[in-house]
Amino acid sequence: MADAYGKMTGKPGICAVTRGPGATNASNWVHTAFQDSTPMILLIGQAGRDMADREVFQEMDYRQVFGQMAKWVAQIDDASRIPEYMSRAWKTALSGRPGPVVLALPEDMLTDAVAVADLTPTQHAVSAPTPAAIADLGARLAQAQNPMMMVVGGPGWSAETAQRAMDFAERMGLPVVTSFRCQDYVDNAHPNYVGVLGIAPIPTLRKRIAEEVDLLIVVGSRLGEMTTQGYSLIDIPDPQMAFVHVHPGAEDLGHVYNPALSIQSGAAAFFEALSALPDGDGKARRADWIAGQRAEYEAFQQPTDVPGDLNMGQVIAQITSTMPQDTIFTNGAGNYTVWLHRFHRHCAYRTQLAPTSGSMGYSVPAAVAAKIIAPERPVISVAGDRCFLMTAQEMATARKYGADVIYLVVNNGMSGTIRMHQERHHPDRTMATDLWNPDFVAYAASFGIKGERVTVTADFPAALERARGAAGGYLIELVVDQQALTPTQTLSGATAQGLSTATT
Repeated sequence: MADAYGKMTGKPGICAVTRGPGATNASNWVHTAFQDSTPMILLIGQAGRDMADREVFQEMDYRQVFGQMAKWVAQIDDASRIPEYMSRAWKTALSGRPGPVVLALPEDMLTDAVAVADLTPTQHAVSAPTPAAIADLGARLAQAQNPMMMVVGGPGWSAETAQRAMDFAERMGLPVVTSFRCQDYVDNAHPNYVGVLGIAPIPTLRKRIAEEVDLLIVVGSRLGEMTTQGYSLIDIPDPQMAFVHVHPGAEDLGHVYNPALSIQSGAAAFFEALSALPDGDGKARRADWIAGQRAEYEAFQQPTDVPGDLNMGQVIAQITSTMPQDTIFTNGAGNYTVWLHRFHRHCAYRTQLAPTSGSMGYSVPAAVAAKIIAPERPVISVAGDRCFLMTAQEMATARKYGADVIYLVVNNGMSGTIRMHQERHHPDRTMATDLWNPDFVAYAASFGIKGERVTVTADFPAALERARGAAGGYLIELVVDQQALTPTQTLSGATAQGLSTATT
């Protein structure tokens, strides 16, 4: 919930937990916030200072526990320094590449009475491009012979930044690609938008970037494993194309790839500075290049034929065509996410809340937070059966705070992603992937949330309308065939692939 708050507002989500088990439970989401560059402050209870280093009840050294997971980890031993530590935590969480900060609070420190002056709020520093860097970029745009791509993602975006990004792309003739789980950063209905670089992207998009692009402009994305297709899409350390990297964190510039031009800047300041560049002839010269990619993107969005009576591609298409454009979608991890990412068009900023760390269990609590933050907007939690059960108890939180979320539980009775990889690599030794699921509709009812079970695609539109009109939230269990692993692969196909590899 704190991560979702940070994503939606741009301000640190504040989370307070008990020491020991509370801290270790929270560690998963600290890691998520770090990989997503989400501002967050985690406050952890700590053993009293007079008992330190005796391994007392639930004592841990949080500097070691969270050392690599957070931007800064500290312990406040002097109550008079609380304003100093909190001010630094706030600024650290927001500055450069945003991320989580962890502060440990010894219980006896919290009862100290001290006299201390309050600190006045100050703005955090914001990086911006130099005029020379913008001029250099303009020259590269003018000299490039082949079409260019722009990969957007990372921290520091807003609806205004999204509009400026697409305005720049349109006047310069640039196709726009989003990075993994950042599809809502720009309007997917814009003719310059050509797809997302995530799990199972458009094959022709991968080919174009790998072989045809001669100038790649990356804004905000750190180009992680998923976006780069396992670091196979772009040569390391020197990319095969001229590479311009724009990122607010200096440590991420040249971290994996050597840029021809590094620009340390937030996305907002970067696109604002680009107004100084003249239009040039790129829009007309690259019209066919962009149109071809847009056509490939639209063709890729057409639902595929899959085994079973319920087609998730058609379910997502129905949601896209009927729900308001500002509907917020949340998801965790699993094969079920491929259907949402491939077949839904995000046309408004901050309509996608999802962990780039691939953590399961994110969808339900993130949806609850999103609905509390923006009660006027529809919120749909999409989760696989196993992913849903990891945090489904947060439906109690939703009911307590009046967060009327629509829950879609994609039930195939197994851990689909794990099973897929087992079939591909060890087809004769699959294990621990079959699930013993509850009656999801009855489970939701125990929280006072209405719901229904859908087994046929044709029944979904009416179920969605009932969900939209329900007070208190609504759960729709979507029963899908185990053979429908992805939009393009069946379970038996994965098995055959594994057997073929084993035979070879």
